[in-house]
Amino acid sequence: MTDNPKAQTAVMPDILTVPRKRPEGPDGKVNIVGLTRAALRTELARIGTPEKQLKMRVNQVWQWVYQWGKRDFSVMTNLSKAFRAELAAHFVIEVPEVVSKQVSSDGTRKYLVKIAGGHEVEVVYIPEASRGTLCISSQVGCTLTCTFCHTGTQKLVRNLTAGEIIGQVMVARDDLDEWPEPGVATGESGPRLLSNIVLMGMGEPLYNFDNVRDAMKIAMDGEGISLSRRRITLSTSGVVPEIAKTAEEIGCLLAVSFHATTDAVRDVLVPINRRWNIQTLLDALRDYPKLSNSERITFEYVMLKGVNDSIEDARRLVKLIKGIPAKINLIPFNEWPGSAYERSDWAQIEKFADVIYHAGYASPIRRPRGEDIMAACGQLKSATERARKSRRQIEAEAGLNS
Repeated sequence: MTDNPKAQTAVMPDILTVPRKRPEGPDGKVNIVGLTRAALRTELARIGTPEKQLKMRVNQVWQWVYQWGKRDFSVMTNLSKAFRAELAAHFVIEVPEVVSKQVSSDGTRKYLVKIAGGHEVEVVYIPEASRGTLCISSQVGCTLTCTFCHTGTQKLVRNLTAGEIIGQVMVARDDLDEWPEPGVATGESGPRLLSNIVLMGMGEPLYNFDNVRDAMKIAMDGEGISLSRRRITLSTSGVVPEIAKTAEEIGCLLAVSFHATTDAVRDVLVPINRRWNIQTLLDALRDYPKLSNSERITFEYVMLKGVNDSIEDARRLVKLIKGIPAKINLIPFNEWPGSAYERSDWAQIEKFADVIYHAGYASPIRRPRGEDIMAACGQLKSATERARKSRRQIEAEAGLNS
């Protein structure tokens, strides 16, 4: 790998995140979707809601929006007509617009959704026998330039707001018709179709920490969407300074895009490694299960033929993570136009998995889902960006034709 000139990329520059103002639409109305309980209370106070009513009003509006999925103030029948009119005059309840939906032969659904400014992100729903997982995005494009990832060839446009992040969950629940009716307790209608969230779509979640945190707090709220923190997994490429904060302020499960067992290889595959190398990352991860009370950290490892899939790599991997409660997800590489890499042979993946398994770690091989609609891991990219770029342009941006 050290002799491979395919993909040399620049080190990720420092990101300056400018705090957003209230999520106002063009008519000056504030979008309720994405407001935390505290922010919603502040907004209701701003429009003159009496102090003694604020807690009750927050609870009522919250339940209509996040438990029952309503977008029209007029249907909020436990509020007075005058208060509903006041809400409608100052607020909206808006989620991203679905531009297109594709359904894979394996049942995977991919949504292209449009957000403010006309930008687009992709969201993927993966149904399984025992659960349904929604893969959501945190940025338009991506902060990072991981060379094996299609999303990484699309430059960062901006961070998503908390409303645009939780709005992806609401859009999927719309499509799955999974909002309960008022008066019907959550769970009475059977197993949840959308039972898990993974922040593994477009973007690096920890470079958009505040918005991701607020959106996941909304998702976990017991009087709304009500997903357990153990049903939410945040995937990071290794933004070390934010890892402890994730445990303290979100407390969800953590996955790490690891993908290599030496700094020389990881510097190319995951360039953020040049800032926080493998040892620095592992030191931060050793404390995470204690801080968040999470059971295990998931190490994601994409299998690239002749790059990181040797038996020596497998042995190094188990030595590196020794002492960390962990499982290793082996991901057969999902090819995309312009990629310089190939998927490891299946027999080699199984040999790699055997080494990990015999070392005492779970080593599931992730079955590719939604490949026929470019919805598999590492393939997400907005359709407009994909359409406007030639194969040569994609290769050039990824540094693959040097």
